[in-house]
Amino acid sequence: QVQLVESGGGLVQPGGSLRLSCAASGSIFRFYNMGWYRQAPGKQRDMVASITSGGRTKYADSVKGRFTISRDNAKNTVYLQMNSLKPEDTAVYYCNAVSQSFAWSWGQGTEVTVSS
Repeated sequence: QVQLVESGGGLVQPGGSLRLSCAASGSIFRFYNMGWYRQAPGKQRDMVASITSGGRTKYADSVKGRFTISRDNAKNTVYLQMNSLKPEDTAVYYCNAVSQSFAWSWGQGTEVTVSS
């Protein structure tokens, strides 16, 4: 399994921006499909955005046009740029990696709070 470490969470006002980062261990990062999920208190964990090893992206309807997922294979890092943040984006955000053999790995999560 790959080790994942998220960073970049924090408190931001509505309409603000944050960029989350997820650093992965290992030399085969470029072969992993990566994703960001989030879990609000009392709710299930849902997919926010994903990016394949080939760079194809997918977004939840609730974040389309506001969030952008990207990856830098040279740095073994995947990013989530979050703009126009809303209070309903408040959650713990988790990085996810899926290997070519469909093994799933999770980071420890980073908390995002959108509040005035």
